[in-house]
Amino acid sequence: GTSPLYAVRQCFRSMNVNDEAAVLHILSLIVWSLTMVVTVKYVLVIMRADNRGEGGILALTALALRAVPKSGRAKEIVIAIGLMGAALFYGDSVLTPAISVLSAVEGLQVATPAFAPYILPIVIVLIVGLFSMQSRGTERVGRLFGPVMLVWFLTLGALGLFQIVQRPAVLLALNPYYAIDMFLQFPGTSFVLLGAVVLAVTGAESLYTDMGHFGREPIRVAWLFLVFPCLLLNYFGQGALLLSVPEAVENPFYRMVPEWGLYPMVVLASAATIIASQAVISGAFSLTRQAVQLGYLPRLEIRHTSAEEIGQVFVPRVNKILFIAVIAVVLGFRNSSNLGSAYGVAVTGTMLIDSILALIYMRGVLKWSWLKAAPLFGTFLIIDLAFFGANMLRVDEGGWFPLVLAALVAVTMSTWRWGRQSLLERRGRNALTLEEFVATLKPGRPIRVPGTAIFMTGNAGIVPAALLHNLKHNKVLHERIVMMTVRTLDIPRVPEEERLQIRHLDGNFHAINVQYGFLDQPNIPRALAQCRLQQFHFNLMETSFFVGREKIIPARRGGLARWRKRLFVLMSNNMLDATEFFRIPPNRVVELGGQVEL
Repeated sequence: GTSPLYAVRQCFRSMNVNDEAAVLHILSLIVWSLTMVVTVKYVLVIMRADNRGEGGILALTALALRAVPKSGRAKEIVIAIGLMGAALFYGDSVLTPAISVLSAVEGLQVATPAFAPYILPIVIVLIVGLFSMQSRGTERVGRLFGPVMLVWFLTLGALGLFQIVQRPAVLLALNPYYAIDMFLQFPGTSFVLLGAVVLAVTGAESLYTDMGHFGREPIRVAWLFLVFPCLLLNYFGQGALLLSVPEAVENPFYRMVPEWGLYPMVVLASAATIIASQAVISGAFSLTRQAVQLGYLPRLEIRHTSAEEIGQVFVPRVNKILFIAVIAVVLGFRNSSNLGSAYGVAVTGTMLIDSILALIYMRGVLKWSWLKAAPLFGTFLIIDLAFFGANMLRVDEGGWFPLVLAALVAVTMSTWRWGRQSLLERRGRNALTLEEFVATLKPGRPIRVPGTAIFMTGNAGIVPAALLHNLKHNKVLHERIVMMTVRTLDIPRVPEEERLQIRHLDGNFHAINVQYGFLDQPNIPRALAQCRLQQFHFNLMETSFFVGREKIIPARRGGLARWRKRLFVLMSNNMLDATEFFRIPPNRVVELGGQVEL
């Protein structure tokens, strides 16, 4: 919705030509990009790939993994593709606030050049305000979002319609002939131009990400009957203005606005860009929660900001990192035109990965025939590759930034995943199975003391190190021993009736498997309360939770490079404490440590 602020301007900056033919060619490319990428690809096709109603890159990755074997190279490739898509989305989360707010405030320069020195300070103030209000959650300000965006889109449509009436010939660009003709006449120029045209479809991937918040049908209705028509009217309005006033190309959006409405429009555009930024920042928080639950990031503090909406969360550490990155981008690039190339790389990379993962899911799980999938996804991939390739030509103009940022995030996520898997494998080697351990126990040896001991473990089938440490140092076992494993499934939410699996062994030993979806918030006391439904009762005042705390030492040989092992150690040392993450009462926790070499 904020793309009209800068998309047309960036297109003409790429061409350095401003005649009637150029206007029709560019408008036709924008119209048909919106139609094919947003309407056909995302709204009509990819939204069918929903993980129990949830969308987004990690939800789609989980779906695609169902189409490949549970182990092997294919699984690793799908995970790598998904992680890179998630990493690019974080780049989008940094660039969207920067380019959107800059574009809105730059309208002041159209009113008078005297405002030019104040553009950056105003932008920084708005960004500081935007990130400082994140901790309060979107519930309070959310009531304003709908009405403001409705006014925004209706204003876009009205401004465009007024200009179209002046030059109705601009509607010729609805004919796809003009887009095709441009590629036939000027293939090289047209390919480069795609790097700017893609700015018109930025935000399309967010439609899919937000599917879990609003539902498929409301998004489709909003797009087809309000947003899409108003955007088309505005783009054609900018084109009509350029046919009449070619010199308006320096900022065609604000030049459409009557002089009396310029300052109110800057205010409205600033509100719209803040809302757009709020949406993508919230998306980054949701993506982080999914990544933590699925084991791609260490445990982080995640606060729920709404009593009614489970999707509204705030992640303080991510908010701080995004804020610093956005300020750095604004100060480094200084204006929205310089940011265009960087923004395009992040968006087109995410869109390309969405197409690849959706194709894997449609073919492998929904069993689409190649006769159905090949023409449709072949078209999507050609378009996505063209957009991505065009933006890669601008790597030296700022496109390097999202690639570097995505690489850093992807390395971080893959390092954490490798480290956790390595730890689980290390613990599993030569470990006693729980059945073997129980069989070695003799009546009265060791001494059993009153109460319940719950050992948090990643594998309830083996004896955790914390139990062995406790037995070694304290020479006792509790009267009732429970091995508790918390698993996150590749679905958004697990129904309450499927939350628990309880297994009873000899010697008053028990194993509890607690299952959550990647959007559920783990809560161990609540899970223990649910055990009563299976006639298994707990008194928290007589229950102790034993948690292992390992000191990890990076080994000199084997596995990843030593610097990546150090990165894993750093993340392990700084992750949120298990007690707080699982909401275990702190006064009931015993931590027992050891040392592990990776």
